[in-house]
Amino acid sequence: MAASTPGTDAARRGDAPTRREWLGLGVLAIGLGLIVLDGTIVGVALPAIISDLDLDLTDAQWVNSLYAVLLAALLLSTGKLADRWGRKRLFLVGLLVFMAGSLFAALATSAGLLIGARAVQAVGAALIMPSTLSTVNAVFRGRHRAVAFGVWGAVISGAAAVGPLAGGALTQWTTWHWIFLVNLPLGALVFIAALFTVPETRGGKPRPGADVDGALLSGIGFGALVFAVIEGPDLGWWSPQGDFSLFGWEWPADATVSIVPIALAVAAVALTLFVIWERHRERVQRSALLDLGLFSFATFSWGNVTAAMVAIGEFAILFVLPLYLVNAVGLDVMGAGLVLAAMAVGAFLSGAAARHLAVRFGAPGVVLIGLGLEVTGILVLAAVIQADSAGWATALPLVVYGLGLGLASAQLTGTVLRDIPVGVSGQASATQSTVRQIGSALGTAFSGAALATALALTLPASLADAGISGKGADSIADATHESAGTTILQLRAQGDAGPLGDQTATAADALAAGFADATRWALLFAAVFLLLGLVGALRLRVEARRSDAGGAGRGQPDISSARSVGMPPVE
Repeated sequence: MAASTPGTDAARRGDAPTRREWLGLGVLAIGLGLIVLDGTIVGVALPAIISDLDLDLTDAQWVNSLYAVLLAALLLSTGKLADRWGRKRLFLVGLLVFMAGSLFAALATSAGLLIGARAVQAVGAALIMPSTLSTVNAVFRGRHRAVAFGVWGAVISGAAAVGPLAGGALTQWTTWHWIFLVNLPLGALVFIAALFTVPETRGGKPRPGADVDGALLSGIGFGALVFAVIEGPDLGWWSPQGDFSLFGWEWPADATVSIVPIALAVAAVALTLFVIWERHRERVQRSALLDLGLFSFATFSWGNVTAAMVAIGEFAILFVLPLYLVNAVGLDVMGAGLVLAAMAVGAFLSGAAARHLAVRFGAPGVVLIGLGLEVTGILVLAAVIQADSAGWATALPLVVYGLGLGLASAQLTGTVLRDIPVGVSGQASATQSTVRQIGSALGTAFSGAALATALALTLPASLADAGISGKGADSIADATHESAGTTILQLRAQGDAGPLGDQTATAADALAAGFADATRWALLFAAVFLLLGLVGALRLRVEARRSDAGGAGRGQPDISSARSVGMPPVE
């Protein structure tokens, strides 16, 4: 049960939240905003990080993806810990770990150290995220809950969208190290404010045992899946294209099959065993990492499908566009951040309006409208992208995309959790957050794989169209591919002193055109997932209406989870 503080008792009776609880909502939202911001702030600084630390495209993907992979792998476990040990307590511990990881990232001097620091950040973020959303779910009720979730969604979409602008400003005016150092004073202020404003809450009486096996299986499954998608273009989707080594263990290039399909098989087996194991834990009445009964709530199931598709599309865009804007178009990082800030403008405008639109169209209807705008924005963007595109030509479709992002994010969270019992809100919110993080990790991985695959085709073709061929052309095409486009900037700086003499400038323009073409294919790939999200949102709207009508047929939830903790479903 929730801790018996006066504020949470009042909320449970349906009274208006206290001023302290509203302040606590703001503190929790800022805390979540920090970790959401950290998932997107790195993108626009990646070209500078790649150049400074000598990263390749795969390293760059891991800098983005490892954070999301570990966050996804740990959220189910930390959601259970939050319900058992106290959500405020875990939130505070998570802030300390997150700040430590941010300091290590700022001090990193190599790809390995930076990726390791991102792993520490992910552990802290995994402690923060489920603690925050489940606290809001436990404290706020009725119409106050709708307002709280509206604020929540607006902060999430706004933080995700403003990340590129913050990253561009910090990188342009200081160094990329400050995209991590800025978390230290902000985290300290949130920590102090949380001590005085956030109420302590807990979940229902826990079942015995710790689901260690479930945690290991889920971590192995998600990690192997993202590894396969990221490493596939370099290591080979079937036949090996190079050696792979890890901690002294090596998978040779002359092996019969690449390690990538092996990793995909491991992911499939581990995730299947995870589901079987969680069902077993439920049957024997032991503590389970994932309450599969939650998915008997149709709004929860379809809402999570929608959230996953939206996250894949969103983070695919945030990974690819900064590389295109800086390396192909030639903007500085601040210019790229300003272009990408168009998403933030749209998200803030629509996030504020989402609550009013929900009164007319319902929350699921607003999600549907939002996803329609996201799909429209990304398709227009893919159509207008060129190597010499003006910044405003990229920004305008991003405003449309941001409008949709704000509408969908502001209403999706509350819709997913609308029918979930309070006693398992921690696990439900952790499950939803896990789905989002899996989507964000896969978004970076998929877009990176799509970009890498497309670059292998578009770069040589663009050079050939410009009349440049031979070993020199092959060499700079490979270098551009490996450096995620940084080679284009180097060639432009070298001019006629470059490796191709007086053809260097022509080659740079051809490579920029090839990079723009590859970016277009990566964006269209992201649009496919947004379209799948639109389909999920249509079904979510149907199930929400069915739930409002009384839960007949397939929409009828299985309330075994609510009974098991002695709590009624949320009204």
